[in-house]
Amino acid sequence: MSGELAVVIVAGLHAEARRRTVDRLLRDVPGSAALHHDLSTAATGMVRRSVRDASGFWSSGETPLVNDCACCALREDLLPELRRLAEDGTTRLAVVELWDSVEPRGMAELVAAHGEGFLRLTNVMTAVDPALLLACLGNGDDLAEAGLAAAATDQRTVGDTFARQLEYSAVHVLADPGEAEAADLALLEQLHPTALRVALDSPEPARLAFAGFDVESAAAAQHPACALLPQDAESAGVATLVYRHRRPFHPGRLYSALEELCCAAARSRGRFWLADRPDTLLSWDAAGGALCVESAGPWLAALPDAAWELVPPVRRAAAALDWHPVHGDRCQHLVFTSPDLDRDGLATVLDSCLLTDAEMAGGTESWKRFPAAFDQFLDPAV
Repeated sequence: MSGELAVVIVAGLHAEARRRTVDRLLRDVPGSAALHHDLSTAATGMVRRSVRDASGFWSSGETPLVNDCACCALREDLLPELRRLAEDGTTRLAVVELWDSVEPRGMAELVAAHGEGFLRLTNVMTAVDPALLLACLGNGDDLAEAGLAAAATDQRTVGDTFARQLEYSAVHVLADPGEAEAADLALLEQLHPTALRVALDSPEPARLAFAGFDVESAAAAQHPACALLPQDAESAGVATLVYRHRRPFHPGRLYSALEELCCAAARSRGRFWLADRPDTLLSWDAAGGALCVESAGPWLAALPDAAWELVPPVRRAAAALDWHPVHGDRCQHLVFTSPDLDRDGLATVLDSCLLTDAEMAGGTESWKRFPAAFDQFLDPAV
């Protein structure tokens, strides 16, 4: 790996915790430098860039928006700046501090895909202030309303953006964990059980900065078809319910229950199937009372055998481990995490949305006559 510049990405909506994490890395790792793009100036048509180390700023500059998108400008400017640091030869670690609402996945995949030969992605971290965790996760405001949109077309919410920042990163760096409430720490652990949680004011962030990061594995863990979802858990008043069933949902009954289901938990996600769309794998992604339902392509059971070779091995393996003789890989697999979660009530609502015995007996042809309640989300042009 000689000649390649190590790169660690630090993300997070909690700006103060994020900056403190970057400062700690700069102090603890000799030869480190931080690169940051400030997207708050996007309204002027420019994004501010700065490069610094533990002693102060090295340089600053501006780069114009690309297609009226601040995140696109960041993508265009990031690699050339990292290449300059790599070619200079004096930097041991480049710390990429992302702006508040920038999600780490896109930047991690950019570095991994286009930095071959001069960059090596060594980890992805999200800085967290536990005292702000639930407030951010439960915030259903659009990023534009919060002044955090990265483009004029940015339709993300504060809650779902923060959730993805947490769930993609391999490391959570916690500001002042000794002062955190037990419920906040339990919520963080249940949202992403496999992440390493370390104190900001400890040697651990610097040590883990070089641990390594696999973007392909991280992407697979986020894909609706084979996502690495949490297990049932309950601690400090926070609970996670894993709901699994083989029967399809009745589209009309599920649609009628959406508001209740979205408001039942601070965070919910997973995959599901509707009786009137038996071949389509649907993703469920909700935070802060806002729900996104999207098609994630066909279920493997709906594909001809010859097409299976085109499917990534990790997805084929996930399907094989949970294959049903009738429904194949079709299933309901939804996970709800929240303080004060009404697990029994939530399961009752979800059960009521499943097809009844009589509806199941009617067969797939009769299912096509159910109300197409989700067409407005999945076929917006119709």
